[in-house]
Amino acid sequence: MAATVMEKVGSWSFIVGFFIALILGIMQNNAQWVVYVLLVLGLIIGLLNISDREIVPFLVSTVALIVAGSAVASISQIPGVIDNILVNITIFVVPAAVIASVKAIYALAATR
Repeated sequence: MAATVMEKVGSWSFIVGFFIALILGIMQNNAQWVVYVLLVLGLIIGLLNISDREIVPFLVSTVALIVAGSAVASISQIPGVIDNILVNITIFVVPAAVIASVKAIYALAATR
């Protein structure tokens, strides 16, 4: 029962965080509270949503997202709204990636 509630919290955290990143990126809202909310939601996702079998695909996707965000930031013809959306999504995903990386490192160290 508790696992189901925790999974729902993690799932809703992802949905809420993604839409906050998207909507506030479109509105070009760069308020400091947005960063904190996205960071906290990303931590929740990293702790509750990423299972052991999902770590590698999640980390590969995160790296691709960060590279794409960096590329978009360097191209001046792309509208700022796209850049803001990617920055917000990156802020949202990076804490989850850090947690997933620590889980992966721990799993590797624990098997030796």
